[in-house]
Amino acid sequence: MIHPIYLDHHSTTPVDPRVLDAMLPWFSEHYGNASSRSHAFGRTAAAAVEQARERVAQAIGASYSEVVFTAGATESNALAIKGCAHRQPGAHLVTSAIEHRSVLDACRRLEADGWSLTVLPVDRHGRVDPDDVRRALRPDTVLVSVMAANNEIGTLQPIGEIGAIVRASGALFHVDATQALGRMALDVDADSIDLLSLSAHKLYGPKGVGALYLRRRPHRVEPLPLIEAGGQENGLRPGTLNVPAIVGMGAACELMIEATGSERTRLRALRERLLATLARELDGLVLNGHPDERLAGNLNLGIDGVQADALLLGLPDVAVSAGAACSTGSVKPSHVLEAIGAAGGGVRAALRFGIGRFNTEEEIDRAAQRIVERVRALREQR
Repeated sequence: MIHPIYLDHHSTTPVDPRVLDAMLPWFSEHYGNASSRSHAFGRTAAAAVEQARERVAQAIGASYSEVVFTAGATESNALAIKGCAHRQPGAHLVTSAIEHRSVLDACRRLEADGWSLTVLPVDRHGRVDPDDVRRALRPDTVLVSVMAANNEIGTLQPIGEIGAIVRASGALFHVDATQALGRMALDVDADSIDLLSLSAHKLYGPKGVGALYLRRRPHRVEPLPLIEAGGQENGLRPGTLNVPAIVGMGAACELMIEATGSERTRLRALRERLLATLARELDGLVLNGHPDERLAGNLNLGIDGVQADALLLGLPDVAVSAGAACSTGSVKPSHVLEAIGAAGGGVRAALRFGIGRFNTEEEIDRAAQRIVERVRALREQR
């Protein structure tokens, strides 16, 4: 039996076997509570947590004391946005129209509760204009939140330029780097980032663990906790630490640091191979996202003449993600595609391919063949 092809790495990644090997002893041999430092079991667990914290910090150019472990990027985003906003009730927030829902929903909730919100537009490639950020800033702006790389169309934002503008204004700059870590250069100092959200399961680590970077120098960023209890993670994230998962995130970051350059090159080559085959065999393709400034493993294509749900139903052996640019209503248009103007006109499926560490050329070729066959079959039925 031919194994299904997994091309949805922007949704989640498989755990790297080396990460799993690093985690396993912390389920059975080293099971201490990292907060129980009165005995060897707890101290051993605490040391493992601090080593993982150092590895995460190294991946983003931070100090280990600036990393707080969370349950994932969604929690990190909520803690960053709500935690900072609640220190200045009624202040002004700035974000973009293509942010992840965890960012947009947090901002909309604050807006409903009395904060002021500016949602910046993006260009047709999904990029935020730094000048739009500059014009949106006000004396009462407390936080600007712009993602580093988009999870749907793969577009990379000019984070360094935006960060410099925000820093000069005195506001805080939050970056959702969930898709970016390991896929683009990230340096919290060089990019003037004050808060940065991460998730392990997007970089071949386990689900259920993430991190939030909080700048300590030259100014200290201190969001209010979402839950006040327990005191763990400097009082910002209470609850017994998930030591195996934290160890796994640290191991994933270490592997990412070792492989970043070569992995990007390989993923880009696979992406171009897939695009070349589809473009050669099918007409009516539209590239969504920036043609150059995009994640190496990301390909988001509009395909004219087919509907997303029908296309996916005929691809049980290829795991891809879909957001309909326009359909009969069975698949709701993506807010990202709407923001870049790719959600109207005719029947068009939008497929998001997320190519990852363990994909092969043979898989890429087989997936392309299956998609071509299915698109042709659907077009003939019209």
